[in-house]
Amino acid sequence: MDDMNEHTAVDHAEHDQSAHAGHDHSAHAGHEHAEHTGHEGHGAHDHAGHHDHAGHGGHDHSGHAGHDPAIFRRKFWLTLVLTIPTLVFSQGLQEILGLSGPRFPGSQYIPAVFGVVIFFYGGLVFLRGAVDELRAKQPGMMTLISLAIVVAFGYSVAVTLGLPGMDFWWELATLILIMLLGHWIEMSAVMGAQDALGELAKLLPDTAERVPDPHAEPETVPVGDLRVGDLVRVRPGAAVPADGEIVDGRSDIDESLLTGESKPVTRGPGEQVVAGSISGSGSLVVRVGRTGGDTALAGIMKLVADAQASKSGAQVLADRAAAWLFYVALAVAVVTLIAWTIIRPGDPAFILERVVTVLIIACPHALGLAIPLVAQISTALGARKGLLIRDRHAMEDARRIDVVLFDKTGTLTEGRQGVVAVSAADGDDDRLLALAASVEAPAEHPIGAAIVREARSRGLSVVPVSDFEALGGRGASAVVGAEGTVTVGAPRLLAERGLEVSGVVAEAADRAGAAGQTVVYVLAADRVLGVIALADVVRPESQEAVRSLRERGVRVAMLTGDSRAVATAVAAQLGIDEVFAEVLPGDKSGTVARLQADGSRVAMVGDGVNDAPALAQADVGIAIGAGTDVAIESAGVVLASSDPRGVAAVITLSRATYRKMLQNLGWATGYNVIALPLAAGVAIGAGIVVSPAFGAVLMSLSTIVVALNAQLLRRLRL
Repeated sequence: MDDMNEHTAVDHAEHDQSAHAGHDHSAHAGHEHAEHTGHEGHGAHDHAGHHDHAGHGGHDHSGHAGHDPAIFRRKFWLTLVLTIPTLVFSQGLQEILGLSGPRFPGSQYIPAVFGVVIFFYGGLVFLRGAVDELRAKQPGMMTLISLAIVVAFGYSVAVTLGLPGMDFWWELATLILIMLLGHWIEMSAVMGAQDALGELAKLLPDTAERVPDPHAEPETVPVGDLRVGDLVRVRPGAAVPADGEIVDGRSDIDESLLTGESKPVTRGPGEQVVAGSISGSGSLVVRVGRTGGDTALAGIMKLVADAQASKSGAQVLADRAAAWLFYVALAVAVVTLIAWTIIRPGDPAFILERVVTVLIIACPHALGLAIPLVAQISTALGARKGLLIRDRHAMEDARRIDVVLFDKTGTLTEGRQGVVAVSAADGDDDRLLALAASVEAPAEHPIGAAIVREARSRGLSVVPVSDFEALGGRGASAVVGAEGTVTVGAPRLLAERGLEVSGVVAEAADRAGAAGQTVVYVLAADRVLGVIALADVVRPESQEAVRSLRERGVRVAMLTGDSRAVATAVAAQLGIDEVFAEVLPGDKSGTVARLQADGSRVAMVGDGVNDAPALAQADVGIAIGAGTDVAIESAGVVLASSDPRGVAAVITLSRATYRKMLQNLGWATGYNVIALPLAAGVAIGAGIVVSPAFGAVLMSLSTIVVALNAQLLRRLRL
């Protein structure tokens, strides 16, 4: 925890401790259990381990970790009711305003009675926070607030008991009232930033329909009772209760919680689904593979919570500034006391008012909130778009990236073979492809599967065949209706059969070979019907991803273990100039280091499998296409989807987040630089006198400005 985070006024002793595993709550003691009635609003959703981050993900907002807006809302309204008679019957306020006001015997004591109640009811939360800060030897804003209200309270009691001067009961009441309002708004903003975790938790259903076999009647059980290996039925429109594999049925699945993409994806038997995703029109039977804290959703929630709790360099700077502000405020208060005692020795009320105002205005609320709230919002915003931030330092560094180095296979490409060209000797490419697909349909080879997939995507007829024969690594043959025996095979089959190619087929084969593509020939008896070229399929989004990075002034390079011919062909298709080909897995980190040698800041983008050393070597490691495996240890940022355009979105979010942090820091520090001298009374000659109550208004306004400015980050379009 940081300088400003050790202190808080809320005791979490009444909470389920399992929901706070890993968080230090040692400084949270001291707030009566009655104040916890509002915590149900945190969105903690107890679903087999998911609730632990549902509302306390950050613990990182200027010492108010765990404060519930409901506490301050309730205290504010009751304090407002108590403040009204305090103001009405305050003789000091009446004199200032030139009013006679309602008076009757004993009415002069009404402000004192209500002021004492307000002090202990509304001010106790600040006093307890100050005690926690001082015990932790980290005085901060709670200590500053407490100093101000204790000084005002003590002086007002003394005046009420006979000390010459004007009491501060009305200013004490308005000061506490405004402080409570500021905290209410502040905590509401913080809780709003953490709502993404609560919303994620709510994605899980409370119950599941467990079945003994795919065709049996289901029994309804709590999600927490599911075990690995159980079969569950997911009806149309229902949420998947746990990660698992589809064993029966097919449906369009909405996986936007994981990938940020709203377009459903079709899933069928043998394919994986994640907890919280929504089944479309189909009914599914899913075998549970992971439950509770092991699911992808739990992993996402943990990443978001950890990122919200981690610190960036800007936040560390803000923490230090907030800590120093306490000592600066005390020094200014002492100087103010000494200076005005010398200048106006006969006016203790005025001197005390200056000291109290300095202490109030110096409360580093805005400074303490400036960075954490922006961090909370950016992390939540990224999570909703499938950008999972594991390390806030990585997110902050992403704005300064000079070079993005993509691993080719599985990142810019889909990591599977696909048909890229079909050339028939007679010019009928579709007929050639249909014949080849019919032969390959019974086969299980990836090349055959790619040919069949391409034929079906073109709407071609894949007919049943007879006498199918696999040719031991050279291809396959089968009898296809009236065409007779058709063979689909590697180039060496031509040499074995003494066949030669010419014309358009030879030209197509040469082009494919030059591009490093895989070539298969389609033969019928002793004739070469044509050639099909296959290659690793380039993702349709990759070209836009490269273009958008270049538009942001970022160099793009590609890294692959494939041959230079293959790498050059893919790079040319995507418009990438820097290519590192034939790189062994163990040498990938060395490639990153070479790019860094000239001082360039490098982001490495890989699939997180054999790219771990390179991801760790890079200034920012980005694991793409992680799918359900969101906890990639070597990556600072994880993209849940396989869309490489997310890399540009990471840079956009990083730059926008940093701008907001700088704006908030500029406002918070600038406010104190101007407000502290005014509070001390340096402009009194110009007729500018800042009262403690107005000082509290200024302090609260600065906090609200910072909170509202942070909220503007939500408008960012990724």
